[in-house]
Amino acid sequence: MISETPTVELKSISKSFSGVKALENMQLKAFAGSCLGLMGENGAGKSTLMKVLSGIWVKGTYTGDLLVEGQKLEFENPIDASKAGIAIIHQELSLFKELSVAENIFMQRFPSWFGILQSKKLNEKANEILNRLGFKLSPEKKVKDLSIGEQQLVEIARAFVSKVKVLIFDEPTSALSDKEIENLFRLIRDLKAKGVACIYISHKLPEIREICDCVTVIRDGQWVADFETFTDEQIIEAMVGRKIENVFPPKRPFNSARENLLEVRNLNVIDKNLNHKILDDISFDLKKGEILGISGLMGSGRSELLYSLFGGLAHCKTQVDVSLESKPISLKSPRAAIQSGLAFLTEDRKGSGLVLEMDVKSNMTLPILKKVSQALTIQFKKEKEVVDYYQRLLRIKTPSIHFKIRHLSGGNQQKVILGRWLSTAPKILLLDEPTRGIDVSAKAEIYHLIRDLVDQGLTLILVSSELPEIVSLSDRVLVLQEGKKVGLLSGNEISQENIMMRATAA
Repeated sequence: MISETPTVELKSISKSFSGVKALENMQLKAFAGSCLGLMGENGAGKSTLMKVLSGIWVKGTYTGDLLVEGQKLEFENPIDASKAGIAIIHQELSLFKELSVAENIFMQRFPSWFGILQSKKLNEKANEILNRLGFKLSPEKKVKDLSIGEQQLVEIARAFVSKVKVLIFDEPTSALSDKEIENLFRLIRDLKAKGVACIYISHKLPEIREICDCVTVIRDGQWVADFETFTDEQIIEAMVGRKIENVFPPKRPFNSARENLLEVRNLNVIDKNLNHKILDDISFDLKKGEILGISGLMGSGRSELLYSLFGGLAHCKTQVDVSLESKPISLKSPRAAIQSGLAFLTEDRKGSGLVLEMDVKSNMTLPILKKVSQALTIQFKKEKEVVDYYQRLLRIKTPSIHFKIRHLSGGNQQKVILGRWLSTAPKILLLDEPTRGIDVSAKAEIYHLIRDLVDQGLTLILVSSELPEIVSLSDRVLVLQEGKKVGLLSGNEISQENIMMRATAA
């Protein structure tokens, strides 16, 4: 049952960064027993608002009031918020990768006896939480050995150590499989039935429709509208301030007789720690000017295929014969891959894509420092020209190119990384989940940009867990299942049904 008094209420919240308003007079209410969807474009202020609610931005760094069950509170840190019953599951992972799953889950509440850690009890309690959530993870396994999707499950499990009144989900499904998403939604329904107020941030309208009772839309740091019933078109128009048409560019005819640009033969990737084959004898060609989609379920080896082409994974042994423009090449390191004309936009933006303490300018020009330097000295005017060009081209929203990149929205961070790799003038661009955590308007921009880049001569390999992206953008689709090639689709064969039929075939 949904209560009449808000479990949590934010009134007239305003916050600025370096004089730029991130939130202005924002308001929000979440009720026990319900799930509130919070939607807005990248940079709209969703994550900033949730950081106020969860005690990351403390009183004094913002103005306005925060009320829990009608009582005005002022948090000095996230622990205060946790004590008040507020927990957040961040989109960007904040785990200690050298520690175990159990240690990460109980980071603030280690079971101990006279100051001595009780490891057995720790693992047992962690296992209880994991089993209750339906997550198949070993509590003793180190986080660094988990996939991005598995790490996100640990982040979710960590929120359930103590009883919560308000649970915030910030893009929680961005790296989860369909089965894991089903488990998460089952969990949210259980929490609602127990009187927890859930706040669910997502750009995925099907998820919002399925799990949320109402929706609050914000734009440019301001409240726009509340919806109890809505259509996709209403939500999108409220988010962007205009109607969005033609999210995907028109499908183009593709000449499959084009000459090969890249030839990959007998690709095998073996995990040296587990002595397990991740990719098994995969061969394919990449034609000039095409978008080759790579599809398959989580764990099929999609991302590992891209890593193997861009210098491999540290814990894996890679065996492959590769030819670029009919000439054999060695791709034993990222440096060698870049020198051969490859560029790689990774799935893990903050883990392996960005240097968070550096500014926008420095992040974008990392791989081209030699090009913007003379006599070991960076030519700042030349560097600025490059950054300004890609900032305009990609419509990167930032107060300044000297603004620290950790404070940009996820979508704008992704655009900075894309600008970085475009500045190297690559022959082949490897894209791993390029629209992960990006709103519908920014997605449309990136889709049309991808088509423009290909029309200008760039060749792409695209990995995406969103089938509409694969179907709408790809000229051919390579389907993987458990590390093996199980299909290569082209033309009218490319459909969500055909991809899933091959990806799930026994």
